[in-house]
Amino acid sequence: MTLIKSISGIRGTIGGKVGDNLTPVDAVKFASAYGTWLKSYSNKEKLIVVIGRDARISGPMIHNLVVNTLIGLGIDVIDLGLSTTPTVEIAVPLEQADGGIILTASHNPKQWNALKLLNEKGEFLSGAEGAKILDIAEREAFDFSDVDNLGEITSNDAFMDIHIDEVLNMPLVDVEAVKAAKFKVVVDGVNSSGGIIIPKLLELMGVEVVKLYCEPNGHFPHNPEPLKEHLTDISELVVKENAHLGIVVDPDVDRLAFISEDGEMFGEEYTLVAVADYVLSRTPGNTVSNMSSSRALRDVTIKHGGTYEASAVGEVNVVELMKKNNAIIGGEGNGGIIYPESHYGRDSIVGTALFLTHLAYKKMKVSELRASYPEYYMSKNKIELTPQIDVDAILKAMTEMYKMEEISTIDGVKIDFADNWVHLRKSNTEPIIRIYTEASSQEKADDLALRIIDEIKAVAGI
Repeated sequence: MTLIKSISGIRGTIGGKVGDNLTPVDAVKFASAYGTWLKSYSNKEKLIVVIGRDARISGPMIHNLVVNTLIGLGIDVIDLGLSTTPTVEIAVPLEQADGGIILTASHNPKQWNALKLLNEKGEFLSGAEGAKILDIAEREAFDFSDVDNLGEITSNDAFMDIHIDEVLNMPLVDVEAVKAAKFKVVVDGVNSSGGIIIPKLLELMGVEVVKLYCEPNGHFPHNPEPLKEHLTDISELVVKENAHLGIVVDPDVDRLAFISEDGEMFGEEYTLVAVADYVLSRTPGNTVSNMSSSRALRDVTIKHGGTYEASAVGEVNVVELMKKNNAIIGGEGNGGIIYPESHYGRDSIVGTALFLTHLAYKKMKVSELRASYPEYYMSKNKIELTPQIDVDAILKAMTEMYKMEEISTIDGVKIDFADNWVHLRKSNTEPIIRIYTEASSQEKADDLALRIIDEIKAVAGI
């Protein structure tokens, strides 16, 4: 049970003591800090904030607290009610709002909730802006409005439909081609808002939909992180229903995973690879993902004549580098598609429509599409260290050890070898080094990880 305060918002488990968990008091405190920061940041007389939430059990409670706190600050609220993270992100600029808050703990289990904070572009805040909000919260430097200047609430439950319409109207989404393909798709909406928006999108694209866990009641039927070990039910149902594929999203619909027709995982890392392959084939250009994402995106980008760059881990960092490099698509290896043609945020609705168009054009099975991409395997490990050990010194020693290789130190240490890579990052909250490796086989990725772990232990004297 813990409360995690970061530049991107506040996240914690429901219940318990103030300051230790996401209690009602903490929700009000951080909503107050965000609203107070927004007043100084926007420097406008009257502010508007868009609010939406996923289907978590605690959603209505946190939602009411946050909305009414903003009202108390004199800020008007456009309330989307049950929504998705990317839907709130597109709603902010469409409503000409000054900011947005998404109430979701993303892929965390049901006892968690969070406030994700957006700026006037519908994008996550920069590190500097987030730090200011944390400082305001710490000092409780709030100034609420008098009774004649309270904010007002406007409800708008049309934005999921607006979002779908925007996606279907994108130039690279071919609804007629998908209709002609007559796809049958199983959807796992993990009993959150993805269970509403993804089936609705698919039906408008002429897809036959088999729903699994699409009741938005917040009772997650499995761990909501879309990893292989959590997705046995949909894998079995895809085969049983003789479906062309399965689609899985997390509770706030910013992570997207596919199941092949044989019940095997397409691979979260390859969601972005496949969608980028399609986008680049129609509109050549550059791509960006974070340093812990698969090298396959780089390979696909080079194949289409573009340039690939890797950012520090974190959506804000990916977006910043995408803008700098004029990337036409980017994202993260956790199934996060960022397509600027729509907006600068991870979006499973966009990703689904582009993937299905790609599949319809390719006229091949999902397993065959997956087999057409470079074959890479990842190993994700960590070393727990005692607080006395200097993690920075260890990373510096590893950098020196491999100074003849291609190295990046913008986010920990990334060492690119000819046939594989390793990424070492320290945790911000505990004495842990995370070790991600990728190679041409699982055995090679695991072996590389073990070798690096042994070298770190030797350097650290443990």
